[in-house]
Amino acid sequence: MPDAHEPESSPGTAPFVPDFSDASDFEDTGTQSWVPDFDDTDSQPVAVVTEPEKSDEPVPDADEQGPGAEAGGAPVQSVTVPGRYLYLKWWKLVLVIVGVWVAAAWVGLSLFYWWFHSVDKTLPVFAVLVYVVACTVAGVLLAMVQGRPLVSALSVAAMSGPFASVAAAAPLYGYYYCGQVGHCLVGVIPY
Repeated sequence: MPDAHEPESSPGTAPFVPDFSDASDFEDTGTQSWVPDFDDTDSQPVAVVTEPEKSDEPVPDADEQGPGAEAGGAPVQSVTVPGRYLYLKWWKLVLVIVGVWVAAAWVGLSLFYWWFHSVDKTLPVFAVLVYVVACTVAGVLLAMVQGRPLVSALSVAAMSGPFASVAAAAPLYGYYYCGQVGHCLVGVIPY
């Protein structure tokens, strides 16, 4: 039985084993073996940044120091735009969610009314499916916007829009159901 690691028996599937023992093979063919050079003689020492001393004299600008001056004495200050919040106040969040939910409630009532009074339920059910997919896609796309908390609140409101639609359509369903049954609490809650 032939040896599986023997290159003569199956040269196309033989495992590759590099031979690093003799570098003279490379010199015979005219190519040189590459050896990394870790001797980094022209490097500069790393500058240590220390806290600047407090003084009463003003610090000169970079233009006044000249082109050869090094930057790096003072720590870098964060850049924030004044008047722009990185968070959203709670009342703005509530206003955005209530505003979107009012529109979603109107859509839910309309879709349920259309479904209840249509003979063929296929088109209203397809419209509900499109509405739910549109709310989901709009919410995900709006959630991708970075740095704008109002758009993030709109994303939360858009994703919860179908919930508001169902909550608005529930009393209409109870009203229609109680119209057929007859015994209901407040005219919309069957018992």
